[in-house]
Parts: sequence; structure tokens; C-alpha cells
Amino acid sequence: MSNGNTVVHRSNWPWRVAASVAAATVVLGGCSSESGGKAAGPSSSAPSKSAAASGSPSAAASTSSPGGDASPGTPFKADPAKVPGTKSRAKALAAAVALKPQGWGAGFRAQQQAVSTPGTVALLDEQCRWERRALPKGVLGSLSRYSEIPAAGGKGELKVSAAVTVHTTVREADEQLATTLEEPLRCRQQQVRTDEWISGLISNATPYGQGNNTYSDDQVVEMGKYLTGKHEQTYYWYVTRLGTVTLAVSVKGAKGYSDGELIKYASNATATMLSRVESELGGDN
Repeated sequence: MSNGNTVVHRSNWPWRVAASVAAATVVLGGCSSESGGKAAGPSSSAPSKSAAASGSPSAAASTSSPGGDASPGTPFKADPAKVPGTKSRAKALAAAVALKPQGWGAGFRAQQQAVSTPGTVALLDEQCRWERRALPKGVLGSLSRYSEIPAAGGKGELKVSAAVTVHTTVREADEQLATTLEEPLRCRQQQVRTDEWISGLISNATPYGQGNNTYSDDQVVEMGKYLTGKHEQTYYWYVTRLGTVTLAVSVKGAKGYSDGELIKYASNATATMLSRVESELGGDN
């Protein structure tokens, strides 16, 4: 791939991500709470059965090799020498890729808690509560950054997050996508903080080559309702994989913001971080 083609490819990403997610949203809108597959079980080194059922190419393509060994069904082949193999390199990659407030666009600022606790990753426990735990086996590094647009001009406070997790192998990264796809079946209501919940969750997977996904190895989209007290708004969560790196973008809706605006923010954020991963890890493709 020449540099010129790369520019063209990346310039189309926000549209393609938005189109892919728009299609997934239509599918999600018609899903029942029982659709999709079995509830998530413990993570293992074997490919997830639910990933295979979802049509994910990762179930067939995943190996224990580092992310430089891309399968035929992938849009990107990393330079093996650039793929992080240590925690320090994974930390540097996550810091370079995860969006800061200005990366989201005009009007964004850091939330009061701007970044996640170092050396931790967000996990959903057995009681359907999100909490940060020490990095598990198979994860070299993870970083989340939290941004917002303050309430003003009749609009509510819009909150977003951007997370990057670097895994030891493609298989481990694929396991995160499989688990993400299954979690709404196990926990249709999830506690984010003491007074914050996500409810009515449904999910859909779009592997590389399906729909409009020409930009990532796999992507899972979740949608539901974000609850604070008696207030309810639309919630979107995109989890996207490119090699050993997974990207997670969440957008918590607010008064005055349309679903189209929320999707645009999430799509642009995902496209920007994908571009950064390619820039950080790419060879002379």
C-alpha cells in the first residue's frame, strides 16, 4: 500500500466506521434480549465459541503469535519489530493512541477524573459492576482517558471515554471482543459507578469484510441507556480490534444531542485511534 493510498483509506474511515455502526444499530434495534449467543464464561486460551457463532474471522484466524503475524482476513499487518512485547512499550503505545480531550473536537475538556489508574484495566465482575483491576495475564498495558463537553446553551453534559488495551497476542485481543459481545447477555444492566448505570444493553459484531468494516479485524457495538438518577440517555460503546490492540470508545448521551451526533463522535474517535495504531505499528505496507 502506497502512502497515497493510505491517505485515501484513512480519509474514508470516519464514514466507513459510521456506516458500519449505523448498520449495526439497525440490527440491534431489532434484537431481543435473548439474541446473539450464550452468556460469557471464563476467558481461556482457546477461541471463543460465541466468536465463531458471531461470524468473527478471529475465531479461525487467532493464534498465539504476536500481532505482526496477520491472517489473510485482516486489513493491516503490523511491523513485528514495533508490536509491544513489554509493559513499558505497551504503556507508551496506549498513551500515544488514546484520545485526549482535544482529540474529540471543539468544546471538550478533561473530566474530573481524566485518566485511569496506572497498571489497571476495566473489567465487569460477577455482580455486573465495572471495576478496575490489576492487569491480568495476557494484557501488557491499558489506558483510559475521560473527556466531556460541559452543559451549556440548553444542552446537557456529554461524557465520553477512549481506552486502549495492548495484549500479548492476537488471540488474547480477540478474547476481549468475544467477551464484549457476550457481556450484555449476562448483564443487561451494568453498574459503572455508585450512581451510574447502563441498562437495556444489546450488542452486535461486525468482523472484517462484513458490512462496511474494511478498517479493523473485528468490531463490537453495544447500545443501551445510560442512567443517572431518574435521567435516561442513549449510550454507545464501540470496541474495535487491530492486531493485538483493542480500542474502546464510549459516548454517554445528554439532553440536546441526537443519536446521529453521538455516533459521529464515536466513529471519528475510533477512526482517529485506528489511524494512530497504524502509524505507530505499521511497516512499509
